[in-house]
Amino acid sequence: MTDANTLAARFPDDFLFGVATAAYQIEGATKADGRKACIWDAFANMPGRVFGRHNGDVACDHYNRWEDDLDLIKDMGVSAYRFSIAWPRIIPDGTGRVNEAGLDFYDKLLDGLKERGIKAYATLYHWDLPLALAGDGGWTARSTAYAFQRYAKLVMARLGDRLDAVATFNEPWCSVWLSHLYGVHAPGERNMDAALHALHYTNLAHGLGIDAIRQVAPQVPAGLVLNAHSVIAGSDSAEDQAAVERAFQFHNGVFFDPVFKGAYPDDFMDALGDRMPVIEDGDLAVISQKLDWWGLNYYTPMRVSHDPEPTAVFPATVEAPPVSPVKTDIGWEVYAPALTVLVEGLYGRYDLPRCYITENGACYNTEPVDGVIDDQPRLDYYAEHLGAVADLIGEGFPVKGYFAWSLMDNFEWAEGYRMRFGLVHVDYGTQVRTVKKSGQWYATLARSVSGQTEDIS
Repeated sequence: MTDANTLAARFPDDFLFGVATAAYQIEGATKADGRKACIWDAFANMPGRVFGRHNGDVACDHYNRWEDDLDLIKDMGVSAYRFSIAWPRIIPDGTGRVNEAGLDFYDKLLDGLKERGIKAYATLYHWDLPLALAGDGGWTARSTAYAFQRYAKLVMARLGDRLDAVATFNEPWCSVWLSHLYGVHAPGERNMDAALHALHYTNLAHGLGIDAIRQVAPQVPAGLVLNAHSVIAGSDSAEDQAAVERAFQFHNGVFFDPVFKGAYPDDFMDALGDRMPVIEDGDLAVISQKLDWWGLNYYTPMRVSHDPEPTAVFPATVEAPPVSPVKTDIGWEVYAPALTVLVEGLYGRYDLPRCYITENGACYNTEPVDGVIDDQPRLDYYAEHLGAVADLIGEGFPVKGYFAWSLMDNFEWAEGYRMRFGLVHVDYGTQVRTVKKSGQWYATLARSVSGQTEDIS
């Protein structure tokens, strides 16, 4: 169903349509106004870590173009903007001195959103750990969790009066497993013990961050954004079915269980518990504080089979082949039914609060032709996945909003600038923004649900 107005009729009038970005991916100005380096600045400048040694020094120059970008968001007709706050702008060394210029930037951004009638959904941590904290062990050190608590308290005291919602972390799966076990993201570790320490201290930091929010800005709905994996068995065999549960615990349960059940998953702990850091008395109570909302980031399913190697480490799985022949330009399988099954399964397993789809989108590297970007495959992806969201709402699940990833093309982490997820095309040489066909379609959808009629095409 690609007709925007027809699809819009399936959503309630108060459904929130938004767009999403992250600080390191768009802001640039990495040395401006007192900001110091984060782990991604260091990682991107190491040969072989990021495609083409691309980095975030300029990115989309949002730090200098934020007013035009907020005008763009308003023109798109969406009612909310999800963005992240850069820790190295606020407390450049992670601890110690506060940088007023960094707070000033987000003051201006939030005031600009309010002036334009756009709701502000902030994320406190989207992977840009101040580099100075890496010297203490980064996320493998318990002290980082307390540094995050102070940072969260400071940000919420200054900015909380203009926030409509806040998340502590974005996708801890990435900043834990992808960054400390698989080595794909900063700091590029490939060590299970390091990853297990990062796991617990990230979860602890989330809980301490919730503490901070509730202390200084209790009026702001507080949540956590998780890229839960829709884990699907490669076959009907008993071995592959058992592999699904192990993979679920490893990729989802280690975040969901402590937060929503107050304990780590049993099979995970049986296999790896002796390698975890000390879980101190009270840690799990801090981690499992009740949340007001949670965010789900979904792009593609995870298909797994049992790994028969006797030396395989938990979760002892191998990748199974995709079912859908459709893939995006980054190589990810397009399979919207997995989103439906994922949400149904998570609400069946956990007592979850209301949900926002905080990221969903597709990478297609369509370039302008005569000033027009006809990215029909991305439009089709959005239509299919928004149809799945509408189905979930029809089934009674409390899905309250949807944020497209991303507002504009940006620094795509280890892929640099070669992969484009934006509804808006960015010419990195000129910084010219051009709304793509998918962006025009999404604007029509958002306006139709909100009762607006302007056309930005």
